[in-house]
Amino acid sequence: MSDHDTPEPELTQEQRILAMVKGILTDVARDTHTPPGMRHPLTDKTINRIRECLGLIVSRERELAEALGQEMNARPRYVDEPRDNTVVPINIDSLRKKPKPQ
Repeated sequence: MSDHDTPEPELTQEQRILAMVKGILTDVARDTHTPPGMRHPLTDKTINRIRECLGLIVSRERELAEALGQEMNARPRYVDEPRDNTVVPINIDSLRKKPKPQ
């Protein structure tokens, strides 16, 4: 992320809780990932319930964002990733007309 990104709006308590729970569930999924062909340590029922929980969390996050007038288009970016828009700094002093030397 660069310093030019717009600041994120202040999150409500519920939004922070949802983000934390979503993060924990994705950490569990990542930490228990097994290579193809190996038996997964979690049961299929548990895996499906984690998926359902994540779906409910995302749905509630969307409802909250809509109710608060926030957009849900935040995506992580690499520093060197091309952007759709370009920030051009403007030096106000250079725009002021200077008297021409005689």
